[in-house]
Amino acid sequence: MLFVGVQLALFAAYLFRIPELDAAVPAWAQYSGLLIAVVGIILAPASVIALRNSLSVFPTPKDSANLIQSGIYKYIRHPIYTGILLFTFGFAFYSMNGLRLLIFAALLMLFKFKASYEEMLLQSKFSDYKLYKTTSGMFLPRF
Repeated sequence: MLFVGVQLALFAAYLFRIPELDAAVPAWAQYSGLLIAVVGIILAPASVIALRNSLSVFPTPKDSANLIQSGIYKYIRHPIYTGILLFTFGFAFYSMNGLRLLIFAALLMLFKFKASYEEMLLQSKFSDYKLYKTTSGMFLPRF
């Protein structure tokens, strides 16, 4: 519950701006940020759809959950978090909003802790989760 509460507070804070934290960035960085944000906008909902009935806002897996290891989940264990992080990072650059960049950093730390906790629970629920971790990355594909 704590993870979800902090996450919601960070999402709410993302809506604001502290002008003293803003910085000008070159146009190429702005538009690169927009492209990154669009990738995040596409990735997060596609990942939600792929989870189907296994989706939960809480890190605790549902009793009826299945371990999804296909599609984007073949390469990334937490693509919803990846999509959110790509969006928050990219849009922070596009909007030249320094507060949003700080919130991205806070979300990255939060998602690292939340995903680690979630993985501990998933590993106890699914016997093949430990092997799955060796073939996929947490937030980015494993090369």
